[in-house]
Amino acid sequence: MTTDDIVATEELERLNENLTKVEVLTQRLLTAMGSKQRVNPALSGPGQDLYGKAMTAYWQEWVQNPSKIIEHQISFWGQSVTHFVEAQQALSKGKLQAPDNPGPKDRRFSNALWDTHPYFNFIKQQYLINATAVQQAVEDIDDMAPVEKRRLRYFARQIVDMMAPTNFFSTNPDALQKAVETEGASLVKGLENLVADLEANNGELVVRLADEGAFEIGENIATAKGAVVYRNRMMELIQYSPTTEKVRQTPIVLFPPWINKFYILDLKPENSLIRWVVDQGYTLFVVSWINPDESYSDAGLDAYIEEGFLTAIREVKAITRQDKVNAVGYCIAGTTLALTLSLMKQRGDTSIKSATFFTALTDFSDQGEFTPFLQNDFIDGIESEIGETGLLKSFIMARTFSYLRSNDLIYGPAIKSYMMGETPPAFDLLYWNGDGANLPGKMAVQYLRKLCQDNRFAEGGFELMGHTLNLKDVSVPLMSVACETDHIAAWKDCYRGVQKMGSRSKIFVVSESGHIAGIVNPPSKKKYGHYTNEDTAATPEEWLASAEFTNGSWWPRWEAWLAKRSGKWIEAREPGDSDHPSLETAPGTYVKVKARQANQ
Repeated sequence: MTTDDIVATEELERLNENLTKVEVLTQRLLTAMGSKQRVNPALSGPGQDLYGKAMTAYWQEWVQNPSKIIEHQISFWGQSVTHFVEAQQALSKGKLQAPDNPGPKDRRFSNALWDTHPYFNFIKQQYLINATAVQQAVEDIDDMAPVEKRRLRYFARQIVDMMAPTNFFSTNPDALQKAVETEGASLVKGLENLVADLEANNGELVVRLADEGAFEIGENIATAKGAVVYRNRMMELIQYSPTTEKVRQTPIVLFPPWINKFYILDLKPENSLIRWVVDQGYTLFVVSWINPDESYSDAGLDAYIEEGFLTAIREVKAITRQDKVNAVGYCIAGTTLALTLSLMKQRGDTSIKSATFFTALTDFSDQGEFTPFLQNDFIDGIESEIGETGLLKSFIMARTFSYLRSNDLIYGPAIKSYMMGETPPAFDLLYWNGDGANLPGKMAVQYLRKLCQDNRFAEGGFELMGHTLNLKDVSVPLMSVACETDHIAAWKDCYRGVQKMGSRSKIFVVSESGHIAGIVNPPSKKKYGHYTNEDTAATPEEWLASAEFTNGSWWPRWEAWLAKRSGKWIEAREPGDSDHPSLETAPGTYVKVKARQANQ
């Protein structure tokens, strides 16, 4: 036996050993999947009625305008047959190579084999032909309500993305090459990753996006110095330590969203909005929301307003001995800040000197990319789920948001983790993205039914806490910052809400980039610019067309605006006072509660 034979034998033995490990892991996999809790099927996709309407509309189109349908079908058949014949001709000539034109570029197909190997190239090109055909079939349907058409378009795209050949081991050259190179070890590691994700989420498949062991809240992320100076069942109030000898007289209280954790604004020193605000000479308070469990099922928007917003404002005023504060609300907390401002105006409470909104929707007349999830079948499913658990669980929201960018947030990470056995990256932003929170059942239904579906706040009034809250009651000086490519809170929708606010002093800013990067955009990076325009009476298109573009972050512009509303310089304030001793150092306890712990 030659040396090469011995090496080959050893490699084969290692491969068999790894395949044996796969069998053992498969048993763990089945056990993990067996622990999966039942989830209402309405939360996994549209009801059959949507597809029934689509099929009916398609057949009606066939009867009324058969030429268009036939043209589409013939085009698809023609491309498929031509593609097959070209591949057959290449093989008959003994050419084991792809055609001269390997097809359109797609970043999912970055491996050179997709263009150079006839097998993979044939699969890729046929998939792209099929994908175009499915999408064109949807577009060809005319006799369908716009909302239903939008939903069908979304779910068709999900099917197309799911069926990509990159998502299957036998048609993914990267995964196949890795398995051969590692003698099957990548398969073992990938299965270990899959089993670990299932076991960590009670049998529910939630793809880990980041190496969770690489981060610890308060140790290498969320490390800005401060103290928890107040705590109740809804929130911890953090006051950050000053970094300047003098500070502005009027304090800032920042309300982050409670769907995710506040430390997106303090991931690391160089991109921390919290540190930057403090460094500009402001006394900054940040609310850290509780990650609710089943005992919070009856907590509604009124609880967040009364025990969160109003309580935080009251305690900040007491600690700083000021009559007014500058308030900031991010995303859903910006929506709720607007509700709070309407309530305060009706109560005659003038505690808020100015309001800043980050990516905050207040007018839901256009539901944007969330249209598929804001129809009755989906929300009926959510209500049913809430009826059983008392919560809208974090993984349901995470899955919904992820499917809006499924290739980037689901399939891509799953391929790397499960097929190729790679450890998720040590990426703080992705770690934060996976560290979600539950929503109390009552609050979730109020938000989805009355704000999103019925648009009560912007149209007709939202009944809450004995008042009819209305967007026009928001009358304090305000700045609203939206993001150009935000797929969660589209800038045009944010703008439309600002237009309906009653304030005589409005500043609207559109930052480049998306929901997170457009906000977490420090001046030192010199990365994304922003648009400004004082004419908030114009249409969104007119506003942008005549807006002034400025290179760099909007943070300095906001600070200059805020400085005019923040009073004189005074001696810096240390966290708390005699009535508000430090309960513990920042970032506190609530932010460390994981959704899985909250559910136990």
